[in-house]
Amino acid sequence: MKQEISPRNIMHIDLDTFFISCERLINPQLIGKPILIGGISDRGVVASCSYEARNFGIHSAMPMKMAKRLCPEAIVLRGNSETYSKHSQNVTDIIRDTVPLYEKSSIDEFYIDLTGIDKFYDSQNLSTELRQKIIKETGLPISFGLSSNKTVSKIATSEAKPNNHLNIFKGLEKSFLAPLSIRKIPMIGEKTYRIFCDLGIRKIQTLQEMPINMISKVLGENGTKLWEKANGIDLRPVIPYQERKSISTERTFNIDTIDIGKLKSLLTAMTENLIFQLRRGNKLTSCITLKLRYSDFQTYTIQKKIPYSASDQVILPIVMALYKKLYQKRLLVRLIGIKFSHLVGGGHQIHLFENSENMFNLYQAMDKIRDKYGDRLIMRASGFGAKTISRWNPFTGEPPPLLANRRT
Repeated sequence: MKQEISPRNIMHIDLDTFFISCERLINPQLIGKPILIGGISDRGVVASCSYEARNFGIHSAMPMKMAKRLCPEAIVLRGNSETYSKHSQNVTDIIRDTVPLYEKSSIDEFYIDLTGIDKFYDSQNLSTELRQKIIKETGLPISFGLSSNKTVSKIATSEAKPNNHLNIFKGLEKSFLAPLSIRKIPMIGEKTYRIFCDLGIRKIQTLQEMPINMISKVLGENGTKLWEKANGIDLRPVIPYQERKSISTERTFNIDTIDIGKLKSLLTAMTENLIFQLRRGNKLTSCITLKLRYSDFQTYTIQKKIPYSASDQVILPIVMALYKKLYQKRLLVRLIGIKFSHLVGGGHQIHLFENSENMFNLYQAMDKIRDKYGDRLIMRASGFGAKTISRWNPFTGEPPPLLANRRT
């Protein structure tokens, strides 16, 4: 006899307008006002916007120039990645100490598998208590959806916003999804949406009623997955949270530049910042990658394997050597970036037969100052010409920091 599979209980958590909420914790005067976060120049894009700004038709990924035109009174902030990372980690710590299995899918989203817990404790009550605990201890607004799978829970969270929750009971997934726009289904972008519109499909119910083989003929394997999601079918497991295996940062210039001094200064500051993040996260890198994008959008990368290290005097000269090898003179540079990969846990080692103990002690002193007062308070003179670089913790699984205008 075929054994019946017990239904799952999957909770999806979303920290509402997360970047905006963090800024309002710091400055309550921002509450109730239209806020834009992202690249502050006209070439930048909106990384996040408040609900007040959305009332003007503004949305994430919109060019900042257009957003400011739609809402001239909006307050524009570059953002502070370290602040966002810190609050995200606070939420992560609460979730880790409360539930047995969770997946951190981004800096402000989590999936939690509560399957089996209902034998001892009601999943709805646990979800509600977890939400209230996060709100109480962090001050951040939070919404969640609870259902039998990831897709339905994520859509339920979207419907519950702002700062609310929604439980979709087993067997009601299709009826819950049916009246919603197909745009609500994860994986449907603008291109796929236009294809569905051409097929006369705008509501999820229409997609539910379409033959699966017809959708698969149009969109292939992706069409099959979308049809399953529309019908409330999603067997993906909650994947336990894992640390990132690389960290990176990049800067897109407001105006393409050929200023060698500016490029080297920025490169020094970016590298120094990343090395500090390695040491703060007790990590070492063995692979350095440098990226340059020119004004014609041609992008070039170069990398070098090194012995595991988190030392300025080891990594900085290698970065500069890679830059010298990669840079093509008389070409305007649009973007510059650095990545450290092949990360492993471990602290900086003092090498035998090398007079490095004083340098090691210097690192410790510098890192203590940076941790307490900010990582740009103490820096090399060669990197002083670079603009301030925001701080962040790169080992919590979130996307790269808001270091610059991201439309690249």
